[in-house]
Amino acid sequence: MTTPFRNVTPSGPGSTATLLLVLSFTGFLLLTQAFFVVPAGQVAVVTTLGKVSGGSRKPGLNFKLPFVQSTYPFNVQTQVKPEKFDSLTKDLQVISATATVKYALKPSEAGRVFRTISYNDREIYSRIIQPSLLKALKSVFSKYELVTIASSWSDISQLVEQTVAEELRSFDYVDVQALDLTGLKIADEYRAAIEQKQIAEQQLLRAQTEVKIAEQEAKRYDTLNKSLDDQVLFKLFLDKWDGRTQVVPSLPGSKGGAPAVIVGGKR
Repeated sequence: MTTPFRNVTPSGPGSTATLLLVLSFTGFLLLTQAFFVVPAGQVAVVTTLGKVSGGSRKPGLNFKLPFVQSTYPFNVQTQVKPEKFDSLTKDLQVISATATVKYALKPSEAGRVFRTISYNDREIYSRIIQPSLLKALKSVFSKYELVTIASSWSDISQLVEQTVAEELRSFDYVDVQALDLTGLKIADEYRAAIEQKQIAEQQLLRAQTEVKIAEQEAKRYDTLNKSLDDQVLFKLFLDKWDGRTQVVPSLPGSKGGAPAVIVGGKR
């Protein structure tokens, strides 16, 4: 018994339409895989078979090889991160405060960060910023006593910012834009001692100022006394004389025992 077979070879308009549909879908898929958009405030790292290729892709429409290259976004906008910390001072006192650091990933360094540190930007702070920040805080505060830190808080804040920036500059991954130290907490007994020292310093400064003023006044009067001879005094008297006073000082140039000139009197 023989079984007849039907001819199933594709032919005709229906098979052509199917082929065109498949080709169109494939082309669309290739296009969607080939083009990608990088949003504003980000850059993209492109890898070819797992290896970083080229520089960071800028915001806008970009091209990559379909199925061969992959993209990884990195945020390059300014980030603000508060960090609570405890540190020892030079006199072994514990202080607590909050360091708020503002930083941004350098767009040109996204590829290097991908290769050496992390596949995403979420670990930039914990693996780049935080270690350098804590190192700088301990380094700076260990050089000063508690009283100096409390009375020169703004100067200490600037010094910490400079130290953090220098530390991170050696790696050159990020830009530190600002650093603020706030919420200083110290023991109450030390706070009272600091306030008393500040009051004593203000009183000492006021006393020193008063002494300088007194010294300047003494010098001024001494100079004035040296410049006032008999002729100057007689001239000053005549300038102020009202014409009715009867006793006039001795004329300049007369001997020390000469009597005063009497005006309008009997002698």
